[in-house]
Amino acid sequence: MKMNEKKKHRVLYQADSMITPERIIENAAVLVENGKILAVGGLSGFAMDDTFELKRFENAYITPGFIDTHIHGAGGCDCSSVATSPHSLQEMSRVLGGCGVTGFIPSVVADRPEKMLANLSALAKEIRKPMPGAEALAIHIEGPFINISRRGSQLPEALREVDLGYARELLAAGNGLVKMMTFAPELENSAKLIEFLRASGVKAAMGHSLADGEQTLAAIDAGADHCTHLFNGMLPLHQREIGLAGIVLTDRRVTAEMIIDGRHVHPRMVDLACRCKRANRIIGISDGTMAYNMPDGQYRIGPTPIKVVNGFSQTEDGVFAGTTTMLDTGWHSLMTCGHLQETRAAQAVTINPATSFGFSDRGVLLPGRRADLAIFDKTSNQLLMTVRRGEVIYRNEN
Repeated sequence: MKMNEKKKHRVLYQADSMITPERIIENAAVLVENGKILAVGGLSGFAMDDTFELKRFENAYITPGFIDTHIHGAGGCDCSSVATSPHSLQEMSRVLGGCGVTGFIPSVVADRPEKMLANLSALAKEIRKPMPGAEALAIHIEGPFINISRRGSQLPEALREVDLGYARELLAAGNGLVKMMTFAPELENSAKLIEFLRASGVKAAMGHSLADGEQTLAAIDAGADHCTHLFNGMLPLHQREIGLAGIVLTDRRVTAEMIIDGRHVHPRMVDLACRCKRANRIIGISDGTMAYNMPDGQYRIGPTPIKVVNGFSQTEDGVFAGTTTMLDTGWHSLMTCGHLQETRAAQAVTINPATSFGFSDRGVLLPGRRADLAIFDKTSNQLLMTVRRGEVIYRNEN
C-alpha cells in the first residue's frame, strides 16, 4: 500500500434478521462505507477482510432509521416556540436519535402572526445547523387556515381564513424549508391556497376540518394529496354522509397519516384504515410534544398550555394535545391493531414518509442509499443502536 493511500473503513452490521422493509432477511448483514450502504444480504454472502469492522448484535433485528413527519417537540423542545423553549432543537434531535429516529419534520401550530413568523425564521436557522442525533428535514405548518370547530388544542384567536398574502409570508419566513401545510378544504379560497402551495413545492395536507365529500374531492382534484392525522380533527364516519375521513379511506390519491400512540385512534379504527388504504399510503406519526422524555407536569404546544399526567398529554379542558409516544414503540400498533405484516408496518415509519416527502436517499436498506439504521432487541423490542449516515448517534449502554 502506498504511504499516502488510506485503508477504507467499512462497517458490517450483523443481526438475526433485517426488515428492509421490502422483505425480511434472516441472519442478515448491512455493509456500510462513507455514510452509504454498500451491500445487504445474508451474512454468508460477505467475505470478511481486514478492512471490515464487525458490529454483531445477538438476538436482534435491523430496520431502516425511522422518519417522523409530524412531531411538535421532544425532550423539552417545543418547535412552535424554539427561541423560548427550555431545551433546544439540538436536544430534541439527540432524544429522537434514542428512539430509532434518523429524520424528522418539526411541526408548528398557529400563533399570533408576529410570533409565528418569528418562530418560523428561528426554526429555519436551527434546522440548518448540524444535528447530534436525528436530522431535521423540513418544516410542517399545521394551521392557521383550519376550521375553528375542529381546531383541537390550537387557540381560536390564532386561526384565520385563507389569506394568500399571509401564506407567502409564512413560507418566506421558513426560508425554503416549509414542505407541508395543513389546511381545511371547506374554507373559502382553499383551491387557490392549494395551487399556491403546489407551485411552491409544499404538500397541501387536509385536516382540522369539517369538509364534506364534495369539498374534499374538490381539494384532491386541485392537488391536495395528504391527510393530517386521519380520524382526528375531522367529522366521524357516517352511514349516509361522506366526509374527509371517508374520502381519504377510499381515495388512492391520498396518503393518510395516523397517530400511532394507542390513544388517539381506537384499535379497530386503525384496523379499518389498514384494511382500506394500500400499505404504501399509510404514514405513522408520533404527533409528539416537548413533554416526551420529560416528567409529568405543565408544558406547551406553541401558545397553548398543556398538562401531562401519567404520560398522557392534554389541555386544561381535557382536549387531546399531542402525545408522549414515539415511533419506536408506536409502530408496533400497526401490527397489533392494524394486523399489518412486519414489513408493511415498517414501511409506514420508514420508506412511506421518505417517498411521500421526496427523500429518495433513505427509508430503505438497499445499496447506494443512506446508512440510516435502527437496531432492536428481538425479545424486548428495546432499541440497541441508531446509526445516521454511517455514524452511531445512539448506543444503549445498559
